Amino acid sequence: MEPLMPWDARDTMSLRSEFVLLASQDGANISLLCRRYGISPATGYKWLRRWLQDGTAGLADRSRA
Repeated sequence: MEPLMPWDARDTMSLRSEFVLLASQDGANISLLCRRYGISPATGYKWLRRWLQDGTAGLADRSRA
């Protein structure tokens, strides 16, 4: 299955928000969603965890410093 769209073709925050909304549904298949969005499962679970803790603000890029 191909990823939905290249990340640079759509707003990153919109894609992350869409991903966590789908991933948070009962019975969601996180591995399948990660493949569809072209991300690793570790990244998918990271976004889901941040979203559950901090809401939409948790999906923003963070400094690596």
